[in-house]
Amino acid sequence: MQDEVMFYTNPQSRGRTTRWMLEEVSAPYRTEILEYGGSMKAPAYLKINPMGKVPAIVHRDQVVTEGAAICAYLAEAFPQAGLAPLPEERASYYRWLIFAAGPLEAAITDFKIFGVKPDAEKQMTVGYGSYAAALDNLSNWFMGHTYVTGERFTAADVYVGSQIAWGLEFGTIEKRIEFIDYAKRVTARDAYRRATEKDDALEATV
Repeated sequence: MQDEVMFYTNPQSRGRTTRWMLEEVSAPYRTEILEYGGSMKAPAYLKINPMGKVPAIVHRDQVVTEGAAICAYLAEAFPQAGLAPLPEERASYYRWLIFAAGPLEAAITDFKIFGVKPDAEKQMTVGYGSYAAALDNLSNWFMGHTYVTGERFTAADVYVGSQIAWGLEFGTIEKRIEFIDYAKRVTARDAYRRATEKDDALEATV
């Protein structure tokens, strides 16, 4: 099938976001489960993603890695789903998509995983400033907006929503009402439910 997407993942990975996006756009896709330290580092897969990480997709002979890039790509590759930004939505769409993939994830990793707390001088160097500043920036946005671009769900909400929902579940994001309400909205979607059910079933077998 010409439009079929080859999806490389592990159910215990960020690949869950990609599956959600694939379900949102109703893309035809095949799944290949890779094992940590095994097939994920095998020569065959390293030709697709030299980082040896998931997720990755191959579509029309094009390789896409990195979760945010995959969401943006699939929104454009399957425009009938209506998840790409409208012209007036592009600024907030790209702003928060990249913020979640860059400063927000870096802040969470440094502060919550590695216990790194930049002092005032170092906060001028790191892109996120501080963990608190990164959370404030995003929660302030959701005080006045239902979704990333305003009142319409887009592909950016798949990625940002995943980051927030996981963060709330695993305690890496503070349980602020703005985050809780937003996570409830995006995870109530049928595509999210289908994707979660599929990954949960796979997770029980690996």
